[in-house]
Amino acid sequence: MTITRALQRRSIKWLVVFAFWTAIGLSFAFQFYISSAKAGIEVSWKQAVSYALGDWYVFALLSIPVIWLAGRFPFESGGRMRSWTVHIFASLAFSFAYMVLRAWIGTWQSEARFGEAFQPLLVKTWHFNLLIYWVIVAVSLAFAYYRKFRERELRAAELEKSLAQAKLKALQMQLNPHFLFNSLHSISALMHQNVEAADRMIVRLSDLLRAALESSESQEVTLREELAFLQMYLEIEKIRFGSRLTVDLDVAGSALDARVPNLILQPLIENAVRHGIEPHARPGRIELRAQCADGVLTLDVSDNGNGVGQPGSVSEGVGLSNTRARLRTLYGEAHRFELGNRPEGGLRVRLAFPFRTANAAK
Repeated sequence: MTITRALQRRSIKWLVVFAFWTAIGLSFAFQFYISSAKAGIEVSWKQAVSYALGDWYVFALLSIPVIWLAGRFPFESGGRMRSWTVHIFASLAFSFAYMVLRAWIGTWQSEARFGEAFQPLLVKTWHFNLLIYWVIVAVSLAFAYYRKFRERELRAAELEKSLAQAKLKALQMQLNPHFLFNSLHSISALMHQNVEAADRMIVRLSDLLRAALESSESQEVTLREELAFLQMYLEIEKIRFGSRLTVDLDVAGSALDARVPNLILQPLIENAVRHGIEPHARPGRIELRAQCADGVLTLDVSDNGNGVGQPGSVSEGVGLSNTRARLRTLYGEAHRFELGNRPEGGLRVRLAFPFRTANAAK
């Protein structure tokens, strides 16, 4: 925060305080003017405003040290007796100081002598001044406690956000080695069958790991970036399965700029490959659909494998369980994660979460 901005904020603060005390003074001036008129006492509006503002501007001036004392001696455990003692003596001093200042102003307003102005104040305002002191203390403490409450709320929110980020980071760190080990396992299996193909897979894997490391600090990327990463992964799998693997992408153009969790599609495609393509000798097909409607982005990954025998019987490995946990951490209850058989056969995994673009997230 610059010095100029700090001065502006302080100026606005004092302007609000001045307006507050002025509003109180004018309300009492109006009451004084009306009550005097009803009692048959001739008091002009100018005189009513002058007397009322004279009263409340003195209170405004004296409220400054009172607010400081309220912050310096709050009524908290461990120092309540000292605070009570300080504030009792301070309230007496406050009342006396008000009468002295108001009597001095009264000599200027009515050309009366100081003693003549002071004596009625001693009789009429002594207890009222004490009440004003304690009202100022109460209001000051209320604002202080509210400020502390808001600060605790902000700290709690920041801690919760940090905890969520740490959890997401741990989940991402869990996913990267899992993906790497599975890819190395595929390369190892191919090494004994086709050395040249295994060599190409190693080259593609190095490119894939480089891209994964470059985006490792981002919890969300655009769907366009996620698809680019997915294409590199699919190149590895196509080297492994050849013509047995067909991938059909159907992505709405409006969904390309949507923000999605980083590496959210790769575990789903890997699951489809392992359970829908790998166990069978026949050609396999994986379909990826992405569409947005009514503020929700929906991602479907399906295969033409055997599906599951009964709902809920899918054994979620590291990839699927990691995906479920990341969605829950990022979006809370505002997401869906569904596993189920397709009517035409095979398994479908559906993700749905709030649609946000890159520009809207900034």
